[in-house]
Amino acid sequence: MQSEVIQKLLAINQEFYQTFALQFSQTRQRLQPGVRAILERLPEQGNILDLGCGNGWLWHSLRDRGWVGKYIGLDSSPELLDIATRQVVPQETLDPSRPGNHGSRAVFLQADLASPTWPDVLSRGLSEAGMPAQFDVILTFAVLHHLPGQALRLQVLQNARRFQEGIQGAWMCLSVWQFLNDPRWHARIQSWQAVGLAETQVESGDYLLDWRHGGSGLRYVHLFQEAELAQLASEAGYLPQETYYSDGTGGRLSLYQVWLAQ
Repeated sequence: MQSEVIQKLLAINQEFYQTFALQFSQTRQRLQPGVRAILERLPEQGNILDLGCGNGWLWHSLRDRGWVGKYIGLDSSPELLDIATRQVVPQETLDPSRPGNHGSRAVFLQADLASPTWPDVLSRGLSEAGMPAQFDVILTFAVLHHLPGQALRLQVLQNARRFQEGIQGAWMCLSVWQFLNDPRWHARIQSWQAVGLAETQVESGDYLLDWRHGGSGLRYVHLFQEAELAQLASEAGYLPQETYYSDGTGGRLSLYQVWLAQ
């Protein structure tokens, strides 16, 4: 995929999350069943990196479960991060002595995963917060399918893998949207002509979907196949351990994979 097409697709999603951050957050007021299943498997304590943390509801759920550890939420949207730090407990108010906190700590950072410098932003934020630069678990739910181009997706995963070097048993869990498993989403597919592109300029599995909650917008989404996702894992330094479907009507709206760092 040509670089100018990648930048155009990234700009489409950036504009979407700038314009519809509040409306999007309103549709994300609970965790999906597939995500909740992963939370049950998390170690009782440790360090978690949440790539694409959005409005912070994953941290909210961890805290309410009494999870003990350090959590870093990373997202490119300042609007969603503002919601995360206002509606979810911000780092500076977390007092380990308060009931319900159990010694947990959270930090939210703004960084664009599409930029090769996001690991530097994360490293600086960790250093300033006095937090470790390695993670037992990396979670990235409903994020990878918004990154255009196989090369960019691999770069993001390889950069994430760097933060699990030397951690025995470190693992990653991610989910990608399987919107074609719900017939209602077929009507949301738009022509690439709507954004001045031709189908030949994008990769197989790339789609343009509209948004109809609180206004009209567009989003770029890549539809993953199981084997494609597993191949990315191998190239990024992970070994796929488990694949399952969950969420939505029929329980097949999201594809989840659990990867072990190699």
